[in-house]
Amino acid sequence: MNIMRNAIPALLCGLTLTSLSASAVEYPLPAANSRLVGQNIEYVVPADSKQPLEAIAAKYQIGLSGMMEANHGVDPYLPKPGSTLIIPQQLILPDTPHEGIVINVAEMRLYYYPKGKKTVEVLPVGIGQLGKDTPENWITSVQRKQANPTWTPTAKVHKEYAAMGEPLPAVVPAGPENPMGLFALYVGNLYAIHGTNASFGIGLRVSHGCIRLRNDDIKHLFSVVPVGTRVQFINQPVKATQEPDGRRYLEVHEPLSRTMEELNSTEQASLPMTAGIGHFIAKADTDSHVVKQILEDRTGLPTQINPQTN
Repeated sequence: MNIMRNAIPALLCGLTLTSLSASAVEYPLPAANSRLVGQNIEYVVPADSKQPLEAIAAKYQIGLSGMMEANHGVDPYLPKPGSTLIIPQQLILPDTPHEGIVINVAEMRLYYYPKGKKTVEVLPVGIGQLGKDTPENWITSVQRKQANPTWTPTAKVHKEYAAMGEPLPAVVPAGPENPMGLFALYVGNLYAIHGTNASFGIGLRVSHGCIRLRNDDIKHLFSVVPVGTRVQFINQPVKATQEPDGRRYLEVHEPLSRTMEELNSTEQASLPMTAGIGHFIAKADTDSHVVKQILEDRTGLPTQINPQTN
C-alpha cells in the first residue's frame, strides 16, 4: 500500500554509531565483505507528548517516510503517547563504490563517504514529486557550492505557480522565502542538493527534482564536501548483504510510484527484483516465510533471512 512518501504531504547487530552535532549520523565502515551497519533504537513516546512524528524523526536524523515504514500505522500528526517506536538506524549500505555522495531515491537517504576516512555519514532527504522526478541512474559531481543561493524558476514552474495564484519573480532572492534554503551544492544544470524553507518534507516527494535536506544537515554537508566530489544517484528499494559470518539480510522499502494510478492504488506496487537479488533469495538456507513477510511488510529494516545461522 502506498504511503505519504510518494505524495506531497499536508503536513542486534551492527556497529555502534555516533551523532555529528545533530547534522549527520556517522557509521564506521564495516569489515571487508560486510555492508550491515548501525543499530535500531526503541523510542517510547512520552506520556505528555504533543510532538508530531516529524519532530521525532528529525531528532534521530530519519526521514518521515522511514519512520512510517518502520512503524506501520503510526499517526504522523500525533504518535500515541506511551507507544514504542522503532528508530531505523540499522541499514545495509548500497551496492556502490564507497566514494563521494550516493543518493538512493528509493529509501530517500544520502550517503557521504569522506575521502581518507573509514566512515560513512547518512542523511535523510526529500526528493522530486511524481512527474518531477529526481534522477535515478546518474553519476555526476559537485560542480559548485553556493551559500545564500537564489532560485531561478523554470518556465514550467512559473506556469505551475501562476495557476495556483502565486506568481513568482524571475529570480527568487536569497532569504526566508527561498525554497533553496541557505546552502546549495549544484550537481548539474537542473539539479542541486540544498536546504529548505519548509518545516516538513524530508523523507517525502516534495521537490521539483532537487535533493532537499534539513537546514542543519545541508549546512554540515556544505562545510565538508569539496567541489569535484563524485555524486551517484541510484534507485534500490531492495538491498541485500551476506555478512562474513554467513548471515544474510534483506532490506525492503516501498518503491516509488510511477503513475498517478499507482500512487492512488490501495494495492502494493510491484518490487523491482534484479537477478542478483533473486539468486540471493533462492539460496537453500533461506526461510521462505521470513522472505514473504519482508516483501509484504516493506519496513525498510534489515532482516535476517537465514535465521538458523548464528
